[in-house]
Amino acid sequence: MARFVVRCPSCDGELRATRLGCQACGTNLDGQFEIPALLQLSPDDLAFVTAFVRSSGSLKAMSQLLQISYPTVRNRLDEIIGRLEALEQGVQRRRHEILDALEHGRLSAKEAEEALRKVGL
Repeated sequence: MARFVVRCPSCDGELRATRLGCQACGTNLDGQFEIPALLQLSPDDLAFVTAFVRSSGSLKAMSQLLQISYPTVRNRLDEIIGRLEALEQGVQRRRHEILDALEHGRLSAKEAEEALRKVGL
């Protein structure tokens, strides 16, 4: 199966899932589906998070599993936490920009509603 792509290969813009399909019965759902922050991590970061969860969140177990020092595991986890926080801040910033544009008349209520749905209410 192909890797899940979250950035546009042409302009590096954020991609949105617009269709989900059931492999069992063929039912399709069309709409604007938010891509969870964890899926926006790099494959290496996602593998690290998966291993972290499987080790019950034990940094000591991660250190032994990956054969790297405890401080290195801690630093890597802190970096991933920072990336997740940055992703969330980007969404919050976009929401504020939309509401500001609505307040100053640059967007209609309908346009603001659509824009907020796209970034995920």
